[in-house]
Amino acid sequence: MFELFVLDSCPYSIKVMNFMKENNIKYNKRVVSEPENYDLLQKLGGKSQVPFLYDEEKGLKMYESDDIIEYLKNEMQE
Repeated sequence: MFELFVLDSCPYSIKVMNFMKENNIKYNKRVVSEPENYDLLQKLGGKSQVPFLYDEEKGLKMYESDDIIEYLKNEMQE
C-alpha cells in the first residue's frame, strides 16, 4: 500500500489526495504535523517537502504532485 505524506493545508497535497480518492486508490495518509510522521518523512525522503509518496513494494520515493499523479496513472494501467 502507498504511504502518502501530506499537510492538510497544502494545495499540492490536496491535489494528490483528491486524485487518489477519485480513482479509489488506497493509501496510508501520514500528516507530517505529527512528529512521528515528520520523522519518518525525513528518514525516507530527506526533505521536509510534501506531498511525498512512498511505494514500499517497489521501493519508490517521490515528491512533486504532478509526478506522483503521473506515476499513479501509470500504475493504474498495469
